[in-house]
Amino acid sequence: MSDDIARLEARVTELTGERDRLIAVVEILQEISASLHFVDILQAISRKLGETFGLDRCSIFLAGERDEVRLVASYEDPSIRNLVVDLDRYPELKKAFESGETVFVADAMNDPMFHSVRDELNMRNVRSIIVVPIRWRQDTIGAIFLRTERDATPFSDADVRFCQVIADITAKALRNAHRFESLNRASAEQPKEQRRSELQRIALVAFLRRLLDRYAATEDHMWSETLLPKASDEELERLVGVALQVMDEEAKG
Repeated sequence: MSDDIARLEARVTELTGERDRLIAVVEILQEISASLHFVDILQAISRKLGETFGLDRCSIFLAGERDEVRLVASYEDPSIRNLVVDLDRYPELKKAFESGETVFVADAMNDPMFHSVRDELNMRNVRSIIVVPIRWRQDTIGAIFLRTERDATPFSDADVRFCQVIADITAKALRNAHRFESLNRASAEQPKEQRRSELQRIALVAFLRRLLDRYAATEDHMWSETLLPKASDEELERLVGVALQVMDEEAKG
């Protein structure tokens, strides 16, 4: 009987965890859909992950130029942004960026990878660590870093899979934010003279379209074109085609 109760309690705990993770995914999607600025998106994701797991630390890093890695969002200290980090101090982060694979450390204090920084981990009371790469196409463009304290519940395999889902969502959100900011920059950098010229062309086309529409509504229009010789009609068609080609080329800048 006691074994059955224990299995039932374990199953209830597992289902509760699945529910909480699904709720977290929905809430993350809702939050990031309200913004197209990558800093706000990453801060929202790190905050929600930190709240969901009750983490000691949750950070998001992005790759920079010349193998540089920057801390751009932090759950424990939202004021920290765009901070260059020394990967030699974070072997798990370095491994994730170099391999492009998820790094899961169930017990950091007894993992050989942390031999050189074991005293620092002991001082910070670290237990479990997950580092999930944020990938775009074939490149690792960032990573989500999660860490628990020694007295906290350790990460499970289900937690790792959940974090991988969040990393995929993050990559797509960053892509959309990048496109939005690129369009904004392109619009801001467009010369005013070119923009004014485009508006003039649009106004001219609109004027001609309305003039022709108005003319087409008159009684004379139905028979007036029949008075033109065939050669003149063909020449008009040719000129219209040439004019449209010129307008297309002009529109390309």
